[in-house]
Formats: sequence, structure tokens, C-alpha cells
Amino acid sequence: MKRLTTLTAVMMLALTSQAAADPAPPAAEPARPAIDFRAALQPIDGFGFSMAFQRADLLHGARGLGPAKRREVLDLLLSKEKGAGLSILRLGVGSSTDRVYDHMPTILPADPGGPDAPPKYVWDGWDGGQVWLAKEAKAYGVERFYADAWSAPAFMKTNGSENGGGELLPAWRQAYANYLVQYAKFYQGEGIGITDLGFTNEPDWTATYASMRFTPKQAVDFLKVLGPTVRASGLKTGLVCCDVAGWDRQVAYTEAVEADPEADRAVRTVTGHRYSGPTTVPQPTDKHVWMSEWSPDGATWNENWDDGSGYDGLAVAADIQNTLTVGNANAYVYWTGASLGATRGLIQLANPGDDYRVSKRYWALAAFSRFIRPGAVRVPVANADPALRVTAFRNTDGRRVIEILNTATTETSAAFTLRGGHDRHPDAYVTDETRSITPADVVSTHGTTLTATLAPRALTTIVLD
Repeated sequence: MKRLTTLTAVMMLALTSQAAADPAPPAAEPARPAIDFRAALQPIDGFGFSMAFQRADLLHGARGLGPAKRREVLDLLLSKEKGAGLSILRLGVGSSTDRVYDHMPTILPADPGGPDAPPKYVWDGWDGGQVWLAKEAKAYGVERFYADAWSAPAFMKTNGSENGGGELLPAWRQAYANYLVQYAKFYQGEGIGITDLGFTNEPDWTATYASMRFTPKQAVDFLKVLGPTVRASGLKTGLVCCDVAGWDRQVAYTEAVEADPEADRAVRTVTGHRYSGPTTVPQPTDKHVWMSEWSPDGATWNENWDDGSGYDGLAVAADIQNTLTVGNANAYVYWTGASLGATRGLIQLANPGDDYRVSKRYWALAAFSRFIRPGAVRVPVANADPALRVTAFRNTDGRRVIEILNTATTETSAAFTLRGGHDRHPDAYVTDETRSITPADVVSTHGTTLTATLAPRALTTIVLD
């Protein structure tokens, strides 16, 4: 036994000496960041905008914009070749507040004599310019028309006004549901199918202009009236809910709808705004989810890309990235396409005059919407550099798109392993203070490795066929 112990000790000493003499194995290299085009995350329904509250009438020329400039603005908003190719148009369902260019005509201007009396609808075929704009959008290829009501008619509400909040009177629920369906039918008569219909806008907030409050329970109760009404109408319209002003506050409404089988059946798409702060959570649902309204704050018209104000182009690009990744949103709908004065919209129209100006906010949105088309899917990205915000998408036609926002103040180089095909001749476009989706020779591929040189504080869009 003693001899065996001694022999074992000698062998252990020899092994230890040999291990000390051998060089340490090289450390494993960190895995290269990768983009997996074989996999799929959420589908993308599109990117959109609104021209409610008679902004469409302004675009048509109410303040002097002529036909040539009007076509240029339409191309910027809707053309897939010349502009952003936005694919969702959000319409405002009638609201007759008196402020100039801050109202929408109503289709039911007077109390017909009670909730059970036959309504006396009116229709001018114009709807504050929205009918004309919807027809133009359809000609450009837009297929999603999303109509949303800011308020029920005044006589249906507790406060007797379309402005200043108030609630829907329970006795008028069916009449309000009929009113919304009739609005969609008027558009159907104009050749525009309302694909998505909402009955409330920011029900958690009282505005001085058209607004109406709903609690989550009240929203659920109304959906149980509106859902069957839409189904009985024969319209091919899906309901959305609930366009709450804060994305985080939308969660309570989403949970309430999900918990009620009848309301849950009525809703096709969950919609939320994000004015209360950046998107921090996904909505608790398996339905499609739209970020259905946002524009940054600011008291002046801003055309800059990166001025630190929080309402420049870079801020919008970062918000799109965050909403699609953290919020898992299926669509991103910016508030206003074009308006007057100190607008936070994408485009500023002359007031009055035959001219317009384009913000870098527009180019930030266009860098996504032009290349990421309806039906695309977001794909997984493994990225090691915290200064780079990276999203990637696969379109139905096979084109693959990578969006890289370099938030650092210095130029950097990044390499990614592409899984699911590669391209020898990728296209790259840069958007920053001096460039607007400008072609740039900043990307190359070798086998399945893609290498990009990324300008500081810039959005680089890479397209692989």
C-alpha cells in the first residue's frame, strides 16, 4: 500500500511538471456578431402617417400649394421609388371642433332625437381632404387605411361636447357603433376599404380639442357592442384598440381586452401611442401590435439630424429601432406627414405659398419604410457593440435589409456573419446631417461575412438582394 502511494505521488508530480511545461491553449475568440436571415421574429405590417384635422386639405392646396409641388410632396410620402413609400394612412373620423385646420367634419352633426331615432347622416365626399388623399394613396399602392375616432358626436357624451374629454353615454353605445360603421361604408362608396377601425384615441387623456375618455372596462364593454356590429355590416374591417397615449398605459387596456373572450374576439390589432416615454415592454398579446401615433416634442420647426434636441432625425431613427425591437411592434405610424408652422411633422408646408421644406425626421423614417415593405419579417441580430443599434429584416421578395444606427461620435467598423445567404454586391445608403439615404461605398462581403464602415452619429441602411 505504501509503495502504491509513493508511485501515485511520483506520477502526479510528473503530470504537473508536464502541464507547467506545455503552453496554455489560446483563448477562444469571441463570437462574431451575426444576423440570421433564416429565422423570423415579428412580421411587419408597414410604416404610416396621418393627415387628419384637415392637413389633407392643406396638402391639396388650401393655403396655396400648387399642383406641381403637391405631387412632389405626395411622391415624398407615398412613392416607393422617389420617397418614403409609406404604406399605412391613418384617417380621423369626424370631429367638428371650431379651430381652423384643427377639425374634421362630422357625418352626424345633430342629435336625431335620441339613441333609438333614425340617424340623419351627411356626407360631402371630401372629409377634410382625406377622401382625396386616400384615393391618391391607393393609386400609389397603399392597402391599409386605418380610421380612428377622436370623439363621438357631442350629444352622445356625458359632457355634451366633442372637446374636453367626457365619456360615451351607455344608452348611445349602439348608435355610436352604427356611426363608426357608417363612416366606413361612406369610404367604401368612394372606393376605399377601411381595413382598420378604431373607436377611441388616447382614452387615458383629456385634451382641449376632440377627445373622449374610456377606462379599460368601458373599452371592453363597448367592444362587445362594436364587434358584432362590424361583423353584421359585411365590411372587411378589423377593429383596433385602444390608441392609449402612453405605451406603458396601453398595457392595462390590452390585458382587459385579452381577459374578456368577446372583446378579445372583436379586436384584430392592439394600438398604442408612446407620448409618455420610450417603449420599454412588449404588449401582453399575441395579436399584431402597432405603434399608432407619435412625434417628438419641440416648439419650433426642426430640420436637423442630430442637434441634441430630442426632436431631430436621429431621435426618430432611434425610436423606430427601439419600438420594433423592445416593443416588438408590427407597424410604426408617425403622427403628421405634413403641416404648417412649428410642426413636428415630417414636412412643413408654406403658410401661405407654393413651397415646402423637408425635415431629417422624414429621412429617418424613409430609410426604414422605403426598404422594409409590408409582409417583411424582422430577423434575429446578435450584436456586441453597445454603440450600434442594429435591426434586420427579410422582405417577401427575398431582399434583406440591415439598419445600423451608430450612436458613437467616431467612425467605426463592424463585421457580421450572415446566416441564410449572402450577396457579393450589397447596396448601402447613409443618412446623417449632410446625407439623406445617399448611396455610399461603405460595405463589402466576403463569403458569409459582411463588413461595414459606419459614419459617426449616422444611420446606415444596407440592402442585400
